[in-house]
Amino acid sequence: MNLQNLRKKIDKIDLEIIKFLNQRADLCLGIGRLKSKSKKGIYSPEREREILARIAKLNKGPLNNEALEAVYREIMSGSLSLEKPLKIAYLGPPATFTNLAAIKKFGSQVEYLPCNTITDIFTEVERQNADYGVVPIENSIEGAVSHTLDMFVDSDLKICSEITLEISHNLLSNYPKNRIKKVYSNPQVFGQCRIWLETNLPAVELVEVTSTTKAAQICAHTKDSACIASILAAKQYSLKVVAKDIEDNPRNITRFLVIGQEDVPKTKNTKTLIMFSIKDRVGALHDMLVPFKKYKINLTKIESRPSKKKAWDYYFFVDLAGHRLDNNVKKALNELEDKCKYLKILGSYPVGE
Repeated sequence: MNLQNLRKKIDKIDLEIIKFLNQRADLCLGIGRLKSKSKKGIYSPEREREILARIAKLNKGPLNNEALEAVYREIMSGSLSLEKPLKIAYLGPPATFTNLAAIKKFGSQVEYLPCNTITDIFTEVERQNADYGVVPIENSIEGAVSHTLDMFVDSDLKICSEITLEISHNLLSNYPKNRIKKVYSNPQVFGQCRIWLETNLPAVELVEVTSTTKAAQICAHTKDSACIASILAAKQYSLKVVAKDIEDNPRNITRFLVIGQEDVPKTKNTKTLIMFSIKDRVGALHDMLVPFKKYKINLTKIESRPSKKKAWDYYFFVDLAGHRLDNNVKKALNELEDKCKYLKILGSYPVGE
């Protein structure tokens, strides 16, 4: 078969794809109307997971699952925008890692609202100026993002989903390495590139800014400066890549949370994040954890944060396997509530890939 005939076959398939995509979009519009009547949220992370899992199972190649997921992410993004124009708040400006995580989750067909701080993201969602927010919660090297944890203390927003993103850091500049006197970046990023910086730029001044993209903006207009940011930021702000992949640990992953107004329905492979405070007495924390052992619930992470209301008073944040409506989880949480001063369920949501 010659090239022309193969291209004609592709054109014929494209016609069918367009027809079926629009039929799918019509069905999504019907779903959107039903959700609107029942006042349910448009974004459904459990349905998203179900679709992507089924696509991966049905895939026989030659396209790999990652390629198909990227295609379907955009299909679902377009469907969401048809059901209701969605606005997603994230830690800006554009080209930050939070922006990349948001695009990975929601695609390119929704509206994005850049925010200056994590506090601003919570505020925009609470005021319903944005439907959902994307916030960083944990890095595999530097640990928990304390500002995000602190925001959950007083906020009524719920965790709807999580996103995992492999992070690659790059030294960007329009000057050679031997001329660089200042490096701009986010404090978390400096922590993730500490060894490389000490080895390669031991005498430079490290200047902390709110985001990697802000660092790129400053660097683009500052003499003898560099920044640590993404390749996307290099393209957006016309900077050269001086050194690639300078993170100390090649397996550098950041976990992000999607926050919104509503709880997520029960689904498979779910985790729950809770927050509680305890009475100041010997063995108090041990007693709080006993119900989880009793009901065979796996705790995947525990963090403590000062309450900021009283000296040596702490909140504990615990990630646990299961949904808040699972019988064993409900029993454990009921027993925990009887033992602690304060308990808050921050959300049950599908585990990120």
